[in-house]
Amino acid sequence: MHSAIILGGGMVGVGAAVHLRQRGWTVTLVDRREPGRETSYGNAGMIQAEAVRPYPMPRDLTSLLNIATGRTNDVRYSFSSLHRHIEPLLRYWWHSAPKRHREAIAAWARLIAYATPEHDILIREAHADNLIRRAGYRVVFRDAAALDHSIKDAEADRREFGVNFRVLSGSELTKAEPILRDDLPGAIHWLDTWTVSDPGALVTAYADLFERLGGNIVLGDAQSLQQTATGWSVETDNGRIDAANAVVTLGPWSPDLLHKFGYRIPLVRKRGYHMHYSGGASLDLPLVDKGRGYAMGPMAKGVRITTGAELTGPDALATPVQLASAEASARELIDLGKRAEPEPWFGTRPCTPDMVPVLGRAPRHPGLWMNFGHGHQGFTLGPATGRLLAEMMNGETPSIDPTPYRPERF
Repeated sequence: MHSAIILGGGMVGVGAAVHLRQRGWTVTLVDRREPGRETSYGNAGMIQAEAVRPYPMPRDLTSLLNIATGRTNDVRYSFSSLHRHIEPLLRYWWHSAPKRHREAIAAWARLIAYATPEHDILIREAHADNLIRRAGYRVVFRDAAALDHSIKDAEADRREFGVNFRVLSGSELTKAEPILRDDLPGAIHWLDTWTVSDPGALVTAYADLFERLGGNIVLGDAQSLQQTATGWSVETDNGRIDAANAVVTLGPWSPDLLHKFGYRIPLVRKRGYHMHYSGGASLDLPLVDKGRGYAMGPMAKGVRITTGAELTGPDALATPVQLASAEASARELIDLGKRAEPEPWFGTRPCTPDMVPVLGRAPRHPGLWMNFGHGHQGFTLGPATGRLLAEMMNGETPSIDPTPYRPERF
């Protein structure tokens, strides 16, 4: 009987757990909290079928100066923690050169093609359709030149990858979202993306499906992972558990665990914040305010604003400067209402310097597997990479070539 311990109960870990269980494996999912409470809970709630290009690091001087001097809300950094980020950022900059970025796009787009089809299967099996809308989202522009530039990029994506979008003029945008202020030049409506009213609840629904399939979820400490004579063990609230295989799906915490087994996997750790607002107007579909570096969308708890990336220390206190800026920008567009929570939520997105997930067998430890580093798209890609990993672990021919994602590239 094949057995596995999966460490980490976010969308990526739960996706892998379901796929292994469906193949008859004995699977225990271990996390320090119930599934879907960390990064998978705090995103913009989108299964992004259009996200065929991973985010490169800007290489033009103007963009880099804007980041360095704090003039952009997309990226913010704390000077005192910059030393932690320098090495992965330099690698990220190197991989963002056009030729290398093309390679990342090719590897990334192959995974994205599986994003909504794999979610679709799990949504049906988990009876989670009430959480999903299949109507896309809109990117709004405050500047006509930026809109024109983005339309050209979107047309290239449609030609190359078949993604679907519609351009809305200012007046069409006002008709589609009557609560928006009416002097914007327009928007791009991405049509293939699905939106989720409660991202944490979707992860929970998939975790419930995993348990109905006979999987086991326990609270425990991933850092207690040990290699044994027959495989791997971990300490949990229910005592020690053993399995032939262990899968590391701990998102931004994965390299810390793997470090003790001699693996050095670089990550750019990007912190993001969110806050819900209630009592104001409600949006029809999520909006990304391109020029101001944030997203907002209608959620179960109100309108959720999600920020860009903050580079800071793992234990640094919350510094929600980007959230304050995003909130001020959003209030220029809609009646936002009042903050629905006393404090903003924050979590960390694990981005590899080459912008492609780490997925596959650990080179030097039999039965140890990795699946993390999905950047901004762990929520989108969890079921797709979960399937790919399960195929590899089960000795099947993988649905796509896993070579670009292999851990030994580091």
